[in-house]
Amino acid sequence: MKPCALIAEDEPLLAASMISMMQKAWPELEIVGPATNGEEAVQLALSRAPDILFLDIRMPGKSGLEVASIVVDDWPEGRKSPLIVFVTAYDEFAIAAFEREAVDFVLKPVVPQRLATTVERLKARLLERAAPGAKADELALLLQRVQALSATSVPRQERLDVLHLGLGDTVKMVQVKDVLMFEATDKYVNVVSRQGEGLIRISMRELLARVPENMFLQVHRSVVVNRLAIVSAQRDDLGHVTLEVTGVPRRIAVSRAFAHLFRPM
Repeated sequence: MKPCALIAEDEPLLAASMISMMQKAWPELEIVGPATNGEEAVQLALSRAPDILFLDIRMPGKSGLEVASIVVDDWPEGRKSPLIVFVTAYDEFAIAAFEREAVDFVLKPVVPQRLATTVERLKARLLERAAPGAKADELALLLQRVQALSATSVPRQERLDVLHLGLGDTVKMVQVKDVLMFEATDKYVNVVSRQGEGLIRISMRELLARVPENMFLQVHRSVVVNRLAIVSAQRDDLGHVTLEVTGVPRRIAVSRAFAHLFRPM
């Protein structure tokens, strides 16, 4: 089968240039898109399941980092995880960190010589994946790399020790150590604590940059759990993992990308 790549770029001229250069550098590559915003990129990636994603870091709706996290987490069962190339004119420090993880990062304006290097790297990775004994945990490793880059793009701020939860007309003060679970919604994070639940207006990414790193464990792109509150993990016949968390009446679903965290030791 011919390899397939999705190009997500919101600037039409840059998208057209990228497609033209890619067709010359890799004629047998099938190209999907371009996707012009983050939502469209997620939809095309999950419906077409391409081998490669070229994601602009800054797009309307969702950033390339957010698209990558969603796509990897919801990737179709039975398909090898996509190879992701980020394209951006910014985030120089994040670029250095991500290149050490062997996932490519291309600066704008993209030039043919640099794209040719990317193409060779991608071809080599596709050959590695097709070989017997390829890593079974590639999906999980990819998500970890995406999260590592995402974390580098949020500067560390003053640590939060107490959260002010909105509960109707009331604001309740809850210590971070008493939080059982964080759940991301559209513009808020729902905080589940020993004292009840409430909302804070902050992104999950920013929140995680301000709470103790060793206190919480991400188990889904939108769910983070207090490590000490996890009682048990249960795997069903389909391989789906759910958690029993102290003080939470329902079981918490673990996404495929994080299921490896709950294997027997």
